[in-house]
Amino acid sequence: MTSTRIGQIAIPAAIVGIVVMMVVPLPTPLIDLLLVSNIGLATLALLASMSTRRVLDFSIFPSYLLIATLFRLALNVSVTRLVLLDGYAGKVVEAFGHFVIGGSVIVGLVIFLILIVIQFIVITNGAGRVAEVAARFTLDAMPGKQMAIDADLNAGIIDEDVAKLRRKEIADEADFYGAMDGASKFVKGDAIAAIVIVLINLIGGFAVGVMQKGMSFTEAIETYSLLTVGDGLVAQIPALLISLSSGLIVTRAATESDLGTDLLHQFTRHRRTLQLAGAAICATAITPGLPKPPFLLVGGALLLIASRIPGEGEAEARAAEEAAAAAAAAAREPAPDSPEHIATEMRVEPLELELSYDLIDLVDPARGGDLLDRVRALRRKLALELGIVIPLVRTRDNLDLPAHTYAVRVHGVETGRGEAPPGHVLVLGDDLPNLPGMATREPVFGLPARWVPVEFRHQAEITGATVVDRASVVTTHLAEIVRRNAARLLSRQDVKMLLDMVKQSDPIVVDELNGANVTTGEIQRVLQLLLDEGIGIRDIVRILEVVGERSRVTKDTEQIAEAVRTALGPAISASYARDGRLPVLTLEPVIEHSLAESLRTSEHGSYLALEPGVAEALALAIAREAEAAEMKGVEPVFVCAAQLRPAMRRLLRAAAPRLPVLAYTELGSQLELETIGVVNLGQPAAV
Repeated sequence: MTSTRIGQIAIPAAIVGIVVMMVVPLPTPLIDLLLVSNIGLATLALLASMSTRRVLDFSIFPSYLLIATLFRLALNVSVTRLVLLDGYAGKVVEAFGHFVIGGSVIVGLVIFLILIVIQFIVITNGAGRVAEVAARFTLDAMPGKQMAIDADLNAGIIDEDVAKLRRKEIADEADFYGAMDGASKFVKGDAIAAIVIVLINLIGGFAVGVMQKGMSFTEAIETYSLLTVGDGLVAQIPALLISLSSGLIVTRAATESDLGTDLLHQFTRHRRTLQLAGAAICATAITPGLPKPPFLLVGGALLLIASRIPGEGEAEARAAEEAAAAAAAAAREPAPDSPEHIATEMRVEPLELELSYDLIDLVDPARGGDLLDRVRALRRKLALELGIVIPLVRTRDNLDLPAHTYAVRVHGVETGRGEAPPGHVLVLGDDLPNLPGMATREPVFGLPARWVPVEFRHQAEITGATVVDRASVVTTHLAEIVRRNAARLLSRQDVKMLLDMVKQSDPIVVDELNGANVTTGEIQRVLQLLLDEGIGIRDIVRILEVVGERSRVTKDTEQIAEAVRTALGPAISASYARDGRLPVLTLEPVIEHSLAESLRTSEHGSYLALEPGVAEALALAIAREAEAAEMKGVEPVFVCAAQLRPAMRRLLRAAAPRLPVLAYTELGSQLELETIGVVNLGQPAAV
């Protein structure tokens, strides 16, 4: 039988058995076994809470605490029944009543009350308060954590699966602390119940012994009181262990190791502290009247441990060795005035990120900067999205930039600039004037925003605004610039790398390209036309198949690219659809026919031979329809005849840059088309 099957049958049966224990008398040997099992389960919970690295590693603990409390109370009921009926409750209770407390009722009661005080006032109250505060702060921090996950996802640091896992962990953590806040009330109730049960047993035992069994007062106390105290102790010790486990769980911070390892590691990092503590304890031994051996033994042990820990001098020596190695590596680099270094400096990088002097902290790991890691993750994300490996992003400082400013250059030309003031976060939302800070515009979509001091981040999150950290702002802006300039960033060497990759997996495709005399430059221009309109080229094998086939008919790059778009049509149109529905804008048929008659071709591609006023009116009319749809929350695409598509894309590039232009032949049959507008300029003759 599998562990899952055992858990589904045995655990519910055990819980039902706990309830049955309260009403069905049990034999004393079974009571002894269950009492020892109770101590074992409590010990197991304590050790598990010490070995966990995160609270979610022991997420079942709140339910376990409830079951353990119910089990302990059921044992109390069973033992009480045996004590009052038979004056005997097994060897475990008898041992705790005679051997552990020396047969003294007063000593037993004192020890019992001390354990109650430790559990109820110290551990349980503290653990309950920690759980309550942790639950509140965890819930308050959930929006910010969710936004941080979204920012990392958009920046490409994590993928969708990791984002889902992290969101689930956040929700599970909030649920855990909320459950622990409630479960701590069980522990408090258990401590109170223990006191009440002991008092009832004392009074009930005395009454049974004197009134029913005719015992003397002294004999009744000796018999029933010792058994009652033994029962209280044997139940209270596992209760204390469970309470201690709950305190360890809620105070445990997430680390890479268990509690014992962390404790030793963090204490042994402070050699000077151990030396001072050992010396102080040894010095205390000279105080008159104090026993010297214990102080000297403990102080000497601390000094011995401190002597085995590497000192600051050894750490400094290791740091010096590392510095010397770094200096040697720097010495091997070309001198600043060498031809090699000058040639490297004069080279124009395909993609550069320049930072002002006060933004260096974004790339300094010692100051918490993770921008370089985010940029590396962004390259992988964009590669999976666009199908090309973007060049390495050269990040450097630029003293000519204004304070808290960054700039992005593509082939040496600045294509984007933004701000990221230190000590601030970017807040997007509707109720921004109530927050302190500097008004600005979000760099990608131009949304109104405000740079707010990081101290007010929590206040901004409470208002429901979107809060973005500086590194995410820079990374998101860089990603958008790369998407817009992907065609410019695709070099001939990149195309050669793609061809080599295809040759390994599908050599016949490359052979057909060679047979059609297709050059690397022609393939590059086709791919650039696709990337220029945001079409990813991950399906490079199918793209090259169409290029090789179409190149036997024509060498016109635009026609080849349109043939590729037709082959990729279902995937292209599906990328703009939502839930299988594609909102489209179309032209009035007469106008579309007139535009087809005005279509001309040149060495730079096809264009519409229209008068400037008519071309402007047509572009603005389509842009207005698209804007009206966006105001209703709909993101449409413009659809026209296949031969008109390239010319219409050029016409709309300035008026509606974000409006996708598709051909009818690119619409997938799996989609449901929803016509949300038909552009009509009036009289057909106007075109």
